[in-house]
Amino acid sequence: MARVSKKRKEALSKIDSEKVYSLTEACSLVKEVSTTKFDASVDVCVRLGVDPRKANQMVRGTVALPHGTGKDIKVLVLCTPDKEDEAKAAGADHVGLDEYIQKIKGGWTDIDVIITMPAVMGKVGALGRILGPRGLMPNPKTGTVTMDVGKAVTEVKAGKIDFKVDKYGIIHAGVAKASFDGDKIADNVDELLQTIVKLKPSSAKGIYIKSIYISSTMSPSIQVDGKSLIA
Repeated sequence: MARVSKKRKEALSKIDSEKVYSLTEACSLVKEVSTTKFDASVDVCVRLGVDPRKANQMVRGTVALPHGTGKDIKVLVLCTPDKEDEAKAAGADHVGLDEYIQKIKGGWTDIDVIITMPAVMGKVGALGRILGPRGLMPNPKTGTVTMDVGKAVTEVKAGKIDFKVDKYGIIHAGVAKASFDGDKIADNVDELLQTIVKLKPSSAKGIYIKSIYISSTMSPSIQVDGKSLIA
């Protein structure tokens, strides 16, 4: 049996596993139980009452978090030469096309988001086997395939994230850093949840949001009472 560390025991002692916390309480508590030496990420897991195997129950979308994610997002823009200056002015970390496609084919994926244009998706599509499993494949539904590359870069840098329900009916999303004020964490979580509610498939029956948990890197999870948030 694995030994529970002293810090882990201390964190667990602060959480009542039988209690469902309000969002404000949970966001304050997640800061207390974060014991990493680095600025830990704060993650939210939402279990939905949907069947992701059915196309009409797939939940996927984007949300602009009010206070950003606290993470320095590395953005690659794959575009034609006439759009390069626009992408660079918006703050893209890497801009180009053929040279970066070759780098990715060689195994380079040191970026967080890829933004591209409809006109070059023929070339980018060939990278699907590399980018798909890493969640880097551009998609019009998430705003990463667009003619307005400058706006897309600005939104991503400001804290726009995309999310997608997995095969178990769960959405995982990083929404903040543990160094954020509790109120800012709560604002970001609430914005994500309200967006998920708006995307409820008409074919989904019964309870839509079954449970919500919040945690930081390597911390125990805290159950959040979602009833008041999604009323």
